[in-house]
Amino acid sequence: MSKSSEFPYLPAGFDLEPELLDQLSNRPGAQRCVIGRYELLLVVHAVPKCGSPDRDPILFWRRGDDVWVDSSGKRGLLKIGELLDHYARVIDKYEDVIDEADTAQEVFELARAAGPLARATRNLAGAIEQTLANDEDNRDLRNYRDRAREVERAAEQLAQDARLTLEFWKAEHSEEQQATAEKLNQIAFRLNLLAGFFLPLVALGGLFGMNVDLPDFVDGWFWLIFCGGLAMGGTLVWLVARKTGLKP
Repeated sequence: MSKSSEFPYLPAGFDLEPELLDQLSNRPGAQRCVIGRYELLLVVHAVPKCGSPDRDPILFWRRGDDVWVDSSGKRGLLKIGELLDHYARVIDKYEDVIDEADTAQEVFELARAAGPLARATRNLAGAIEQTLANDEDNRDLRNYRDRAREVERAAEQLAQDARLTLEFWKAEHSEEQQATAEKLNQIAFRLNLLAGFFLPLVALGGLFGMNVDLPDFVDGWFWLIFCGGLAMGGTLVWLVARKTGLKP
């Protein structure tokens, strides 16, 4: 089996030593530093795409003569700096989205992207750290390591801001619902008091308005019965309001 078919992600110019090839599979795998006898292979990922589980690998090979070569065949580790610049720009763009977001849907989409972004930057910094441990005199790697840690902190802060924004909006919405429910309860309470106020009058009206023979003196007591019913209703409303502690 040819190397290109067994390791399709390896650039054509990467003639890795057997000790490195034995540690690889047909997939690039996680971000890491693969250590051979005389060579190193740094595997990092491009900025993850939101909603996609696939990761685009970017490879750096330190040959036996201590020269680093990237996937495009160029010498040096300049592409690491370009990758960190790309991560920083994406993080800045998402931070602007948080500041200008008007809906929970926007912040939710941002939170979905911020999680993989934070994880990718953390693994990237760890891979560079691991590589630096095996190439301690490389000043470029040291600078990229420190910068990668800064990008990692920015990505984690972005993910935390997205989570806090969602939680804040959730709490704010809950408070609004609670305030609305309290207003509805107040309205329902007042309606019940109004119904209770007229309940004795309705009961007396129903009693004395039945189609039965009533004494003659009842006809002359209409206003007394009417006022008595209102007085009973008012007393009932006052007692209920006093007991519940609510204002009618």
